[in-house]
Amino acid sequence: MPVLVFFVILIVLFVFTIPVAGVFGGMAFLPSFLDPSFPYTVEAAIRSMVNGLDSFTLLAVPLFILSGIIMARGGISEKIFDFFAYFIGNKTGGFPCAVIGTCMFYSAISGSSPATVAAVGSMSIPFLVNMGYDKLFSTALVTVSGGLGVIIPPSISYIVYASSSSASPSKLFIGGIIPGLLITFCLMVYAYFYCRKHKGNKELLAKSYDAIRSKGFLCVFRESFWALVCPIIILGSIYTGITTPTEAAAISVIYALFISIFVYKKIGIKEIVDMFFEGVKSYVPILFIISAATAFGRVVAMLRYSHEIGSFVTEVISNKYAVLIFVNLVMLVFGMFLDNIPNIMLLTPIFLPIVKSVGVDPVHFGIMMTVNLAVGMVTPPMGINLYIANSLTGEPVLKIAKATVPFLIAFLAALCFIIFVPSLSLWLPSIIK
Repeated sequence: MPVLVFFVILIVLFVFTIPVAGVFGGMAFLPSFLDPSFPYTVEAAIRSMVNGLDSFTLLAVPLFILSGIIMARGGISEKIFDFFAYFIGNKTGGFPCAVIGTCMFYSAISGSSPATVAAVGSMSIPFLVNMGYDKLFSTALVTVSGGLGVIIPPSISYIVYASSSSASPSKLFIGGIIPGLLITFCLMVYAYFYCRKHKGNKELLAKSYDAIRSKGFLCVFRESFWALVCPIIILGSIYTGITTPTEAAAISVIYALFISIFVYKKIGIKEIVDMFFEGVKSYVPILFIISAATAFGRVVAMLRYSHEIGSFVTEVISNKYAVLIFVNLVMLVFGMFLDNIPNIMLLTPIFLPIVKSVGVDPVHFGIMMTVNLAVGMVTPPMGINLYIANSLTGEPVLKIAKATVPFLIAFLAALCFIIFVPSLSLWLPSIIK
């Protein structure tokens, strides 16, 4: 089957809103239906689907999802916010920047962008509005900052990319730290300049800051300590080689249960079953997508579509940076219509051989792809963060999307640095073995 026909059929199925897993699975079966002599039979495709889930690395995905759910129920985002606000709450844009910092730190716990928006947004958006900040600005701030959930390690997206590319998940986790901090800084810079012009209610801001400072540093630190130490335990155990990412994910679940039940006392024993069911409901769609996409990737490889596309791109575009610009533009478009996990499963087998042929490291590309696709989570028509923010505030999705534009410009500026300065992603993995 010609490569153009194959991908036209794929796009048409997506346009008609066929479930992603169904599209990948159907396209995996299609060549053998059209050509019975095709070596990749239906039975082989089914085996690939089953084998695609037989991965110790992928076991980390449901564990991090469950950990994020427990953390959200445990009210951990409030403790992290108080810690940041204690230090910068009296500065220009202090509270909005504290919210961005909270999103960054919460991302290092949940590994999920939607979970970060839901957990931090439910607490911070009403607070910022009460402080006199514009509701759309506050909503947009959390919507875009929530994108850090897939960039700051541990990230579910890194795990999925690692499983589809054979890259080291530990190196991806380490490599994602500096890009995540860079994006956080860029978002804070915009928030600072916005707040220089739109100052909020000075009296209420001062009163809220004084209320936090009146607790004293030791009290604020004691209340936030268990939340702050969580990512240190998770990431520290991975970076020191004590645990694998999957084992660290299991530790994060146990730790989240412990502090939520016994320290912050926000959840009871009876709620644990509900959280496990919520975790299962969140993971099952991802499971089907990964399973079907594994068979789809195998078909793409056997039909040599990756080779054909790669040859075409490298013939037309010979410059390394031009190739990177082209690949990133395509990913930005795909990110507008598909969630990041199906995009990773779809685009990795196609684009990874292309970028490797021009000398791009797989770890660098994985981080670049994850940051790129995070933009799609806040752009219409399918940006999941927009719809979560809509459910939190009741603001129309298109109004939220319009308000996110300045934040997205800051986000894209950071993406450009990540694309063209590989050391931002590769320096830490090179020194931490």
